[in-house]
Amino acid sequence: MADDERIKVYYNSACPVCKAGIEGQKGKTTACQVEWADVHQDNSAVEEIGEDLEYVRERLHLLDERGVKRMGMDAFIVLWRHSPRERWKARLFSLPLIHGLSQLAYKAFARALYRWNRAKHHW
Repeated sequence: MADDERIKVYYNSACPVCKAGIEGQKGKTTACQVEWADVHQDNSAVEEIGEDLEYVRERLHLLDERGVKRMGMDAFIVLWRHSPRERWKARLFSLPLIHGLSQLAYKAFARALYRWNRAKHHW
């Protein structure tokens, strides 16, 4: 991997679950440079990826090392691929059947978590 490869992660720190997940991931992603964009602290960051703020609050987004936007489970797969001890997760969740099922599960979980955060007035 080239030293200039980088990814940019867009996350919502106002969600306590999301914040804890990102804080836990920050030290693991070492195979490339990672820029962490907190859309709660900087709402305008979503303009970089052409998404609505509420949609980014609901789902993890990132720009991969080629500048391709990834969301949800695909975003996690990119993070895991660049995390030496978690590459096995990237391989596992990239398998066709597992990938499809995990995408559905992630979307349902993200939607429920988003609704819970809104009900708790986290933003």
